[in-house]
Amino acid sequence: MYAMTGTLTAQAGQRKQLAEILVQASRLVSQYPECLKYIVAEDVSDESKVVVFEVWTDKEAHDASLKNDKVRALIAQALPLLIGAPTGAELNVIGGHGV
Repeated sequence: MYAMTGTLTAQAGQRKQLAEILVQASRLVSQYPECLKYIVAEDVSDESKVVVFEVWTDKEAHDASLKNDKVRALIAQALPLLIGAPTGAELNVIGGHGV
């Protein structure tokens, strides 16, 4: 299994709009059977940050989702709302509850 986290920092006053775009993305990728989880959360300690946690069957499935025209359109909507590039990590899932 492949997982990734991403922390996205929104411009002032734009976190809600950014989070809504990411929730729309979660609905799109939920149609892929290889997408096991796509969780969008607001950072309680920073009003500008949104965190995404994704779990996929493998990296190739995740990468393939980025070629979807609707996903790409949402990415294009989100980019102007960001301050800088997202940070995060790629993860190799080795076990745990819910795996």
